[in-house]
Amino acid sequence: MQAVFGIIFHFIGGFASGSFYVPYKKVKGWAWETYWLVGGLFSWLIVPPIAAWLTIPNFADIIAQTPASTFWWTYFWGVLWGIGGLMYGLGMRYLGMSLGNSVLLGFTAAFGALVPSIYYNFHPQPGKTTFNELLTTSWGQVVLVGVTLCLIGIYVCGRAGVLKEKELSEEKKKESIKEFNLVKGLIVCIISGILSACFNYGIEAGSSMADAADQMWKSAHPLETVNFLYRNNVIYIVLLWGGLSTNFIWCIILNARNKTFGDYTNKKTPLTQNYLFAAMAGVIWFLQFFFYGMGESKLGNGASSWILHMAFIILVANMWGILLKEWKGVSNKTGMTIASGIFIILLSVLVVGYGNSLQ
Repeated sequence: MQAVFGIIFHFIGGFASGSFYVPYKKVKGWAWETYWLVGGLFSWLIVPPIAAWLTIPNFADIIAQTPASTFWWTYFWGVLWGIGGLMYGLGMRYLGMSLGNSVLLGFTAAFGALVPSIYYNFHPQPGKTTFNELLTTSWGQVVLVGVTLCLIGIYVCGRAGVLKEKELSEEKKKESIKEFNLVKGLIVCIISGILSACFNYGIEAGSSMADAADQMWKSAHPLETVNFLYRNNVIYIVLLWGGLSTNFIWCIILNARNKTFGDYTNKKTPLTQNYLFAAMAGVIWFLQFFFYGMGESKLGNGASSWILHMAFIILVANMWGILLKEWKGVSNKTGMTIASGIFIILLSVLVVGYGNSLQ
């Protein structure tokens, strides 16, 4: 039942992540950097400490007592992840939610699953899977097959984007995605996908904070044998400060460059509506990792948790892509190609999950 609950929590988190960009489409008259920053302030600054305050007593003491090296490595990975998050927004602008998420999150899934094991190969820690284990054990080899399938699925989704580029006129392509640009979008999504995997490294770097929260909870509940459900919420505060630093600086630069500081007070736009939808997007975005932490407490922060979470995001994002008619007007061949790519990525999740079950 613990595994079942873990899968359910990851699905809820994936649904939140795959859906968060939808409210941004309701923002009117604001530049991208304006609504991205407003939403981000809720995602990275306002909501995380509220979530920690509601779920972890004395969370501030845990952060204060964290060794400086742990704090700064967690923050550092957050900064790199923040760069990936910035490029995520650009990827959605250029490719749309369906193709953009499939390519970007496929890379995030593969790198987020593999790089921690490579790190632990050089810096072994008890209970952590090394890359050597993946190569030399039957369960690890199954996991690697799943990661390979994930990369194949990414390629197929990219191929669908190429076919779409060839088939549709500029007017048709921009009916659903106003700034559609395949080349820019693929470059942005590949880089963003690799950097976005740094969030998983940040969770690994800050795991001692989660362990401290877990021990405090177990001390208060001595009869409990499972991990504390909300243990990761203390990590998110520090990790998301890193993401906030990157995004805040870049959005302010864009506000200055594009002369869009006036957006925040422009009464010619529906200000209340814009702030509401941007805040909604930010809160929904944070919920993905709130529920990821709950799923991770049941399944562990290994390859299975990360890829499972990413695959649910891809599934939900493509559902929105269909509803928003991002593939309207393409041939049956192109439609089958994107469907095949999505199927292969989801199949990779089942393979990775099966491999981990053999461990």
